Amino acid sequence: MEPYSEPLGKSSLELGARGLCPRCGKGHIFKGFLTLAKQCEVCGLDYSFADPADGPAFFAMSIVSFPLVGFAAWLELAFQAPIWVHLITTLPLLVLSCLALLRPLKGWLVCSQYINKANEGRLTPRDQP
Repeated sequence: MEPYSEPLGKSSLELGARGLCPRCGKGHIFKGFLTLAKQCEVCGLDYSFADPADGPAFFAMSIVSFPLVGFAAWLELAFQAPIWVHLITTLPLLVLSCLALLRPLKGWLVCSQYINKANEGRLTPRDQP
């Protein structure tokens, strides 16, 4: 991995949320909604190092679940709403909120992996530092 030099003083959160390359800050890291590009079209950074796995989905569900469960509970306790009301209010809020967060969170995790030089964990023999 190439040495990191922060592009124009931008943080990994800002770069990732905007889907910009963590090295140059100009190219894009996505070629689709959630599909990572092979490399940056501006500086040529190879994105094969990036492996956010299920991190974006976990964070999106965790962030969305608490306020949404609170909303659903309030709706039920205040109005004793039938199930169909929950289905047309809570379910779309859940899906749309998670979808809105997935891309920025995935971009943030990819940029953080590059900036922090994150690698897969390896076991080394005890006699080697």
